[in-house]
Amino acid sequence: MSFFINNNNTNRPGPICGNVTNGLCEKTLIETNKVFDACLTQTTETGLVITTADYSPADPATPLTYVSAESSTTTPATITDVVITRLTDKPNFANVTGTVTIPLIVTYRDANGVTGTATSTITYPVNTTLYVPQPSLNPVTIEVSALFRSSIGTYTAENTFTITGCLQIIVKVVSEVLLLIPSYGYPIIPPCQVCENAICPNIFDQPIFPTSLRPNQINSIISNNLNNN
Repeated sequence: MSFFINNNNTNRPGPICGNVTNGLCEKTLIETNKVFDACLTQTTETGLVITTADYSPADPATPLTYVSAESSTTTPATITDVVITRLTDKPNFANVTGTVTIPLIVTYRDANGVTGTATSTITYPVNTTLYVPQPSLNPVTIEVSALFRSSIGTYTAENTFTITGCLQIIVKVVSEVLLLIPSYGYPIIPPCQVCENAICPNIFDQPIFPTSLRPNQINSIISNNLNNN
């Protein structure tokens, strides 16, 4: 069993059916990043000249044959040189400019037919108008996420490829805040479907999440949950 496998308990994530206020039990204060505004840029970039490094395996036999390039899944895109210029006629809006750097993983075949990878980066200028809240003790930051994919390119010089690819960038206005939200309380986490022949069914009686309930109330809830499952 899981949240979504053979589980009919109403205290689980998923679509809301019926009255949305049914089961609301508290106003929860959470610390989170609030996104005040965001926008999406999608473009096809041609003639990008990229410089490669960190070859794996090392010292490939040249010339290399370009295979593909895509944004790194382990190193996120970043934005630098951010300038926020507020609009005089719309004080809650601003022009946001900056330079987005996207790390790439480049795949190639060397002269011996050995497939390898190398690292590189591309940069892209951002210039957009976004809603930017007024200054406060908690600073507002500009964050980005990016996706780049390319299957067209040529090896043009040592450690250099010229490529064409599709680029998608999301620019966000973000601040870390304390947010008061309506809550249905903690979920009931069901047992894993593969768990069989449990040898300690009555030992793990601690609640999963912190609670203000008294011990006898906790035990009653645990007992009911076990019976329901």
